Amino acid sequence: MIRLSELKLPLDHPEDALPALIVKTLGIAPTDLHTFTVYKRSYDARKQKLMLVYIADVALASAQLEARLLKKFSTNPHIRPAPDMAYRLVTQLATAPEVRPVVIGFGPCGIFAALVLAQMGFKPIVLERGKPVRERTKDTWGLWRKKVLNPESNVQFGEGGAGTFSDGKLYSQIKDPRFLGRKVMTEFVKAGAPEEILLVSKPHIGTFRLVKVVENMREQIIAMGGEIRFQQRVTDFHIEDGHIRGLTVQNQQDGSSYELRADHVVLALGHSSRDTFAILHQRGVRMDAKPFSVGFRIEHPQSLIDRARLGQHAGHPLLGAADYKLVHHASNGRSVYSFCMCPGGTVVAATSETNRVVTNGMSQYSRNERNANAGIVVGISPADYPGGPLAGVDFQRRLESNAFVMGGSNYEAPGQLVGDFIAGRASTEFGSVIPSYKPGVHLTDLADALPEYAITAMREALPAFGKKIKGFDLRDAVLTGVETRTSSPVRIPRGEDYQSLNVKGLYPAGEGASYAGGILSAGVDGIEVAEALARNFSLQTA
Repeated sequence: MIRLSELKLPLDHPEDALPALIVKTLGIAPTDLHTFTVYKRSYDARKQKLMLVYIADVALASAQLEARLLKKFSTNPHIRPAPDMAYRLVTQLATAPEVRPVVIGFGPCGIFAALVLAQMGFKPIVLERGKPVRERTKDTWGLWRKKVLNPESNVQFGEGGAGTFSDGKLYSQIKDPRFLGRKVMTEFVKAGAPEEILLVSKPHIGTFRLVKVVENMREQIIAMGGEIRFQQRVTDFHIEDGHIRGLTVQNQQDGSSYELRADHVVLALGHSSRDTFAILHQRGVRMDAKPFSVGFRIEHPQSLIDRARLGQHAGHPLLGAADYKLVHHASNGRSVYSFCMCPGGTVVAATSETNRVVTNGMSQYSRNERNANAGIVVGISPADYPGGPLAGVDFQRRLESNAFVMGGSNYEAPGQLVGDFIAGRASTEFGSVIPSYKPGVHLTDLADALPEYAITAMREALPAFGKKIKGFDLRDAVLTGVETRTSSPVRIPRGEDYQSLNVKGLYPAGEGASYAGGILSAGVDGIEVAEALARNFSLQTA
């Protein structure tokens, strides 16, 4: 097959325009085109006339014709052989091992690690501290609607991980020469996600659809002999002579504990498993403090973003709600950037610890809520919070506890209008933008919510962003704090064999170990870790 890229057509082109363009680009007769599939569809809005941009995989009437054309266009970067994107398991066991591998955490990384291990015949055991996704959803709404937090079942903990209550974004900038991202997307579609995620340039599922997808993937793992144990929190790691040998697990339903033998353990913890980080640190597992970012959520009318980004094409059903990506390098040396932009979404309460406030963003598949929101965050490094591997966790907790008090000590979040924030005065009433955060927003002065260097950098960045997106520094736009869980504050380093540097059999993975940053990259890392575990297991049993 031949892959054609940069195929550009007007937004409302007829259905037969794309095959006609393929025929014209290759200089062939219409009868020479056997079939084609769209690999990716995006749009180019840099010029007044918006164009759709396609990448298509083309099969011609004969292999000889394909070979001749590839030779003819060998110097054309937009006409290349279509890559082999098929996924192949690295092994297939006839019998599951006596000591089955354990996956800790059932977010995107844990799901794909468990899925691929199950597909290879390992029959993994998954330990998830939270509840099944539908029960977890009820608990999460308990915080949003009733201001009641369940520390073990919330936006951070439970089946599906933190990505369940997000925009469900399925794109990433990771290098992916093996097309493992395609494997992730294909498995999502197999489990009920919309097929369009395979071709749009910035695919997303949305929270409600992701719930059913996660449930279906769980059932697939179980059908292949895997076991999912919910409300099971790992409270200790048994390490002997530099090798993991077992776990202590607490059943959250009755408080009882049990020992579980384990020689291969995938740490798919997520970025908020602070108590587990502390246990690993106590047991001597190598970990390092790492940079992350802190800031606020900002909300604008989605219509404002659509007009600024899409112009006359705003509201076109094929384009949907517009997004953005912004960065500003402030004069004090700090970088300020937009993070996890959620078109047509809501700002959500995302704490996992009592008496703390954390914000995040979420969208449904339709992305049709009134407001757009994104994190506006400032990069920080261990130099800002010295004190060892877990100093970043302490730093986050201080900000989140302070935000809880600033919001009224009832899980409402502190907020401020952008105009007042830039001017350095407290806000007293909302304007044209009504914030979406539940349990509610308490207007105040956010100057005390973050370190001074972060506030200074953000006050400089917002007007600069307004020059890039007209109206971004709208006076009535709302800032809600604090956004602290942008990424894990620790890194658990691993070697080329994907195992911990000083504990064999322990596989740090996903966002919690700082090897991913979103649903897609976490899923890809889960696959790679599962493959590494399988290879290491084969070497040990050879």
